[in-house]
Amino acid sequence: MVQIGAMLPRLNQRFIKHYEQHGVNIALSYLKGSMCFLSTSSGGFTEHVELPVRRQRSERKPLVTSINHLKRNARLERKMRQDVREIMLKPPENGLLVKRLIPVAHEVYDARKELYDCVSLVLKSVLVHVCRVCEEVYVGKFPHQIRTCDVAGSLPTKEHCWVPGGTEHVLPVIDSFHLYDRLGRAVSHEERLQVDRIPAIVELCVQAGMDISEYPTKRRVYPVYNIAGKLIDFERKFPRDYSSGKDIEPHGFWLRKKDRIHCSTPSFSANEDLQDIALRGMNAWEKMRLGAIQLMRTYTVQTCGYCPEVQVGPKGHRARICQAYKHQMRAGQHAWQEATIDDLVPPVYVWHVRGLHTGGELLVHDMRRYYGKLPAVVELFAQAGACVGEGYGELMREDVAVPGLDEERLVV
Repeated sequence: MVQIGAMLPRLNQRFIKHYEQHGVNIALSYLKGSMCFLSTSSGGFTEHVELPVRRQRSERKPLVTSINHLKRNARLERKMRQDVREIMLKPPENGLLVKRLIPVAHEVYDARKELYDCVSLVLKSVLVHVCRVCEEVYVGKFPHQIRTCDVAGSLPTKEHCWVPGGTEHVLPVIDSFHLYDRLGRAVSHEERLQVDRIPAIVELCVQAGMDISEYPTKRRVYPVYNIAGKLIDFERKFPRDYSSGKDIEPHGFWLRKKDRIHCSTPSFSANEDLQDIALRGMNAWEKMRLGAIQLMRTYTVQTCGYCPEVQVGPKGHRARICQAYKHQMRAGQHAWQEATIDDLVPPVYVWHVRGLHTGGELLVHDMRRYYGKLPAVVELFAQAGACVGEGYGELMREDVAVPGLDEERLVV
């Protein structure tokens, strides 16, 4: 009896281990079976992607480079400045252009012009609505009924107040100070009204090698040297053939600026229909973003961590014009950090409308968790007949079946 009593705990432990292993096997088999329902036709698995949400005012943009890496680089630079010796600089840090990126700058500039032409033509057939309270954008014939207007001055029901929108709502323009010398000193607060402001992506193309007569920039022949942390430039501040503004017309400047930068003569043939124009616009959008990403890997772009301000160049400006979260603690200065492509070309995310060939569907508030989103310009071209790329498949949520209003309560 003593031996049997001693064996009972061992039998119980073996039974418990067997039962736990059996439960793990059942859970794994159930997980594999459920993943089969998520498998797509390409043999992969559809991952759940969170839809982009609007950032809170007190929330800072995520850093591209970790704070520990930034501190480590700052310590190394401080140690290198203590040694009085020359620090070798490579283009574009030494003021010279990167020759392999000059064609990319021209392609990005041309793609941007073509994109604006396509958007202006497609907007004549596809309607765009914008909320006059929270500035939410919707692309479609009938505005959606999703109650997400939750800002100061909105209705108690959080319903949107829709008004007709335009190109500036689909493609918002982020401006930047134009720098004659990208390695010169930063724009001060007193100079904020004396320096031209142009679209940031145009300024990026100019600094990468695109020449625009209205916005001259310094093209160095000899490199800049860095000695003990100080830049030594052996070229003249202004070249001998610099006009000093004698050929600039003083009247109608802002009108000519808007016409030359934001608009251009559309180069479309008469036999192109709306779908062909939308397809060209979609290709121009992708080409502009991919080219800008390639330029930003070499040419530095700074953005404020709390507001949409962008400055193309190795450092941000010193104009005290930030009115975002806790700007009083910074005396109006911007909290500069490394920018991303979404800071330079912000994609305005809108709700995606399915069933475009059958007249579309009316988006209601109770079904909002089944809907997807797309950038406004992509949704605009998609409703005009262009094919959406595979990179937006997860955001569109085309693989999610939207139940009926009477079936929604039965969804687990």
